[in-house]
Amino acid sequence: MFDLPEIPYLLTLLIVIPLIGAIVSLAMGGEKQKHAKTVAIAFSAVTLVLAVYLMLSNDYSVYTENYSWIETAGLKMSYILTVDGLSILMVFLTALLLFVVSIFSAHETDKPNYFFALLLAMEVGLMGVYMAGDYFLFYIMWEVTLIPMYFMISWFGGPRRHYAAIKFFIYTHVASLVMLIGIFALAFQAAQGGLVDFSFEAVLAGSGAFGETFQMLVFGLLFFGFAVKMPIVPFHTWLPDAHTEAPTAGSVLLAGVMLKMGSYGIIRVCLEALPQGAQQWQTIMFVVAIVAILYGAYACIAQKDLKKMVAFSSISHMGMVMLGIACLSDVGVEFAIFQMFAHGLVTAVLFMTCGMAGHNFGTREIPLLGGMAGKVPVYAAFMMFGFMASLGLPGLVGFWGEFGVIFAFYEYAYSIDMIWLIVFCLMSLMLTAGYYLWAMQRTLFGRLTDRIDTTHVHDVNKAEGIAMGIMCLMIAVFGLWPDLALSLISQYSTGLFGVI
Repeated sequence: MFDLPEIPYLLTLLIVIPLIGAIVSLAMGGEKQKHAKTVAIAFSAVTLVLAVYLMLSNDYSVYTENYSWIETAGLKMSYILTVDGLSILMVFLTALLLFVVSIFSAHETDKPNYFFALLLAMEVGLMGVYMAGDYFLFYIMWEVTLIPMYFMISWFGGPRRHYAAIKFFIYTHVASLVMLIGIFALAFQAAQGGLVDFSFEAVLAGSGAFGETFQMLVFGLLFFGFAVKMPIVPFHTWLPDAHTEAPTAGSVLLAGVMLKMGSYGIIRVCLEALPQGAQQWQTIMFVVAIVAILYGAYACIAQKDLKKMVAFSSISHMGMVMLGIACLSDVGVEFAIFQMFAHGLVTAVLFMTCGMAGHNFGTREIPLLGGMAGKVPVYAAFMMFGFMASLGLPGLVGFWGEFGVIFAFYEYAYSIDMIWLIVFCLMSLMLTAGYYLWAMQRTLFGRLTDRIDTTHVHDVNKAEGIAMGIMCLMIAVFGLWPDLALSLISQYSTGLFGVI
């Protein structure tokens, strides 16, 4: 976008800076704990500035880093970092959310040095996943993200935090082991000259050795590993528990960027390396997507807990991402990536408002709330803004993701003379509007509740207002000017399916 001066080792800095911040924060014991928030905000701010600088750069390829890591006994694993139109928005989103949740959590008093160290450690793993150019490095970073999130839930979560943390870890770790088998299969099958090279480039170069049956089987292994992370139905049950028990910062990162690891992996690995496998699994992907969209939306209607409702809405919205991917078209993948980005922005606001309800009102139970708009008008404005963005109000970022995915699905359904399939998308839009408007009406409007003590209820404080204000600004900017993101994504998606 701009001819900016090149910063040496920029991609490594995006990993090293939060790592240093995590170590510094962890070391701040005793009286120094209260300054851990300052460390987290400072290091995450520097990382965000570098991520924005990278996003505005004209040529991402100049920042690619490639160093031999392990090369022995016929195995080659490399430290390769790279970004393109698929990963750049995820790198920016990760940096943005870490900065925002560090501000939002500024009043954390329970072992703040551990709390902020875990946040920064998650940023290390997430950056590594989205920038890795080697399958082995990709897997290592994938596993790195699980550890701090496990402790974030287990140490700082709600009453059932230990159960939720163990369930989260078991589901996602088992899925990643299945994914690892698929990665080994790719690397060994693509091996040339007796050398098993785990780099993305080497695997793609040797993909001519992937037969149709091989692609079908390995696609299934990788798809399962990635889709559980999204998550898909029926392997979704870890998500509502993890979100309900996790602290607000953990929920923001989990929904905002960690779920995107699954859809990112499907596009980066499954579609690129196994195009014939994608065609064979296309129908299954459509079924999984539609089930997730409708089931997640219906489940939202039944929820009494605000946070659990938003958690189930994530299942529905990630189903929209899967629907775009399943179209196996340039426009489908382009808007699937945009939907990933949009969902990350919007859910940050939603989970922040849910967390504030628990802290400020003493409950997240929708039936116990009512008339809060008159008591906390600024909070009500943020909640309404987040709900409207999530249900796809034109002018906000959520609209473009859903519109583009539905357009891609319409094109596919029209091409196979099954245009009636579009009714599933229309059902999801109606259900989404229904559960958000119903929850908003019962929580914010009507007579002020007398079922909870509202005498000590306070409105949004300064840190919370700054954090949510930043996210709402991003939602509006990318909603009014979606080409800011689409112009980056199209560099990757255009012509992607020319060989499928």
